Amino acid sequence: LVVARFNPDLKAKYQQLVTAGKPAKIAITAVMRKLVITANALLKANRLWQ
Repeated sequence: LVVARFNPDLKAKYQQLVTAGKPAKIAITAVMRKLVITANALLKANRLWQ
C-alpha cells in the first residue's frame, strides 16, 4: 500500500489500473507483483534500488 502511495512510477501504474475500472484489490496485487519482479531483477543483477 505504501508503494502505491509514495513511489511515483508504481503510483501511476496503480492509478492507471483503477481508472481502467479494475477493483482496488486487483490493482494493489498488480503493483505488488511488479515490485517483486523489480526486486528479483535487481538482486539477480546485483544492483541497488535507485
